[in-house]
Amino acid sequence: MSTPPPNADTHSEVAPGEIAVGVVIGRASEYFDFFVYGIASALVFPSVFFPFLGKLEGTLWSFAIFALAFIARPFGTVLFMWIQSRWERSTKLTAALFLLGTCTAGIAFLPGYNTIGALSIVLLSLFRVGQGIALGGSWDGLPSLLALNAPKHRRGWYAMLGQLGAPAGFIIAAGLFAFLNSSLSKEDFLDWGWRYPFFAAFAINVVALFARLRLVVTHEYERELGQHDLEPTPVLELFAAKGRHVVIGAFAALASYALFHIVTIFPLSWILLYSNQSVSEFLGVQIIGALLAAGAMVVSGVIADRFGRPRTLGALAAAIAMFSGFAPTLLGSGTLGQDVFILIGFVLLGLSYGQAAGSVTANFGARYRYTGAALTSDLAWLIGAAFAPLVALGLCAHFGLAFVGAYLLSGAICTLAALGVNRVLKLKS
Repeated sequence: MSTPPPNADTHSEVAPGEIAVGVVIGRASEYFDFFVYGIASALVFPSVFFPFLGKLEGTLWSFAIFALAFIARPFGTVLFMWIQSRWERSTKLTAALFLLGTCTAGIAFLPGYNTIGALSIVLLSLFRVGQGIALGGSWDGLPSLLALNAPKHRRGWYAMLGQLGAPAGFIIAAGLFAFLNSSLSKEDFLDWGWRYPFFAAFAINVVALFARLRLVVTHEYERELGQHDLEPTPVLELFAAKGRHVVIGAFAALASYALFHIVTIFPLSWILLYSNQSVSEFLGVQIIGALLAAGAMVVSGVIADRFGRPRTLGALAAAIAMFSGFAPTLLGSGTLGQDVFILIGFVLLGLSYGQAAGSVTANFGARYRYTGAALTSDLAWLIGAAFAPLVALGLCAHFGLAFVGAYLLSGAICTLAALGVNRVLKLKS
């Protein structure tokens, strides 16, 4: 007996695991690009673009340019939402990643201050702004689609999958810089060696672009995204209807976002300026920390599915607040203390950051979820992470390491307050 042909209206379903692959590919490529620039801003740019300043002042200016991408990111989100509304998702994604790749390659070829003077700083700033605009435009909606398609009892697990791109990107970027820094003379590293990670970032972005396009332009994905109404909405309308939820969502993730740069970018500058520890060895410790963070993210999925994501985020914000109390002592107590600070910090980062994305995006409802999730993330990065290396290094260099603890504590308090406000609003609704 022959099997009847499938009904013309039957559609193949998109499995959550399949969506997760697209999310991980997209986030890993973006984070690699992100960390290549971040590590270079601590190790390379002060010498290449600010040789006329002291080491501390040059690093502070480098971190100021680093922050430009986070300022530009919300504008990129709005711009590329308009592009998607006028054309289509694939056009938006192609344009955004083309811009990201162009800016990354531009930095790789950029001459230093000793060659073209102040123009090098101007161009570096423009490329950094371009990276921020592109990162805002690279939002494809797949994390929201993953959250909506995940089984209700496994949402914490699926939420952390996309976050795994952060430790993966850091491990590759830090590994490249550690290898180049230890294999080349200081002169060669600052002359041409640091450029290779930017070339690698450009190549990875090209590969990731085609991998993501193969997913998001298929009929199955377009149908799923359309069914869940994951399409752009006018920004003014979003803020008029759901503005308070954008703010609550940004502050709910603040503890993990504040910790993000305090254990990745800031300590590199501190070690370089105020410690005798080898930079390559310290990067090796950070790589071990990133591996621990990846494992902690997996654990966070299990914990969140058992106790709930808001409760998990609140408990980890409290843990980060406790960590803030002895973080300055660890960071100021020599090589062993610095390494312990990194390892504990990365574990806390993995546990908290694993559940930070989209923890309260259900507040947006179907219509506003796509744009709301993107702008909530942009605002969280801007408030919690954009200026963390600059503020932490500036305050600690002039007033002491206690300000690292104060910065982390403020992020934890903001998270607990936002989660409390969100709970009250839910009870009233």
